[in-house]
Amino acid sequence: MNEILPAIIAKDFKELEEKIKRVEGLVSWVQIDVMDGVFVPPVTWYEPKDLKRLKTNLKIEAHLMVQNPETKTQEWIESGVDRILIHFESTSYLNILKMIEELKSAGIEVGLALKMETELSDVEGLLNKVDAVQLMSIDEIGYYGKAFDARVIPKITALKEKSSNVKVEIDGGVNIESAKELLKAGADRLSVGNTIFKSGDIKEAILKLQNL
Repeated sequence: MNEILPAIIAKDFKELEEKIKRVEGLVSWVQIDVMDGVFVPPVTWYEPKDLKRLKTNLKIEAHLMVQNPETKTQEWIESGVDRILIHFESTSYLNILKMIEELKSAGIEVGLALKMETELSDVEGLLNKVDAVQLMSIDEIGYYGKAFDARVIPKITALKEKSSNVKVEIDGGVNIESAKELLKAGADRLSVGNTIFKSGDIKEAILKLQNL
């Protein structure tokens, strides 16, 4: 079943809590975008330990747009998140392998996030080790409101051919029109930020996406 994940960009934990509250009861999962100002220019909330204080029934997916995410693996394990997305471009291949193993041993789902320019051939050896692959569908990651890049469409098809078991998640520029294309191409999950949080009516925006 296809799934909509509201994507949260928050400058601090208070904003994170507020945005999560705004989508509770409307979805099962939420994605938290975590940025360090190094891997991508913006800086967001980035304290895994804070999540221990988070009171929500939503499952949490953390999209780590940070350099060398393996330095905080244990903190993420202890935070209580349900899924971690690691950017292939953020550290070495060996570090990614180790991080996948540690997270999965702790019972946490693991996804691999790929920038637009990253080729699927670069990650073939990792596809059978992860639960999901998130394809970025914008050129410049880390911001709400960037234009959808249709080059991701054939990438979805190719990924499904390489690994029919892996869940394909799309992040970036997702609106009603692009969502139709993405779902038709075989996407399983859509991470949506601007279309939900800048809509003026969050419930209606989510329902429209879910009804696709």
